[in-house]
Amino acid sequence: MPGLDLDTRMVRRGPMFDGRTNAALHRYRDEISLRIAEEGEKLIRQRLHVVLQHPTGYYESRISVDRAGSGYRVSDGNVIYGPWLEGTGSRNSPVTRFPGYATFRRTKPLVDKRAREIAVRLLARYKAMGLI
Repeated sequence: MPGLDLDTRMVRRGPMFDGRTNAALHRYRDEISLRIAEEGEKLIRQRLHVVLQHPTGYYESRISVDRAGSGYRVSDGNVIYGPWLEGTGSRNSPVTRFPGYATFRRTKPLVDKRAREIAVRLLARYKAMGLI
């Protein structure tokens, strides 16, 4: 009975095997976090333009995106009256009549809704590069 002999050889080439895909995935994850934080910063600034009654520009100038661990966060740069404006300070109601604007707390759900859209849009760009 005749036999069948197979001789196969596999060559590993391309972005998946040389590390480019892994590097692109790490950049993608970091960029998603940055883009979402930047969207949050934009929405917070928009809301502050609406709610602040006597803006001096100082508080708005302190809103920024900062590195936080492996991701990013939006903060007010620890402005001393930031908790009072947000409504989480010890001087808010019931101590005073001012309940705060809750700008950060009200903006977070809006950013969470847009996060998936931001990630999908960014993924299309990374796919176009052929790395993912």
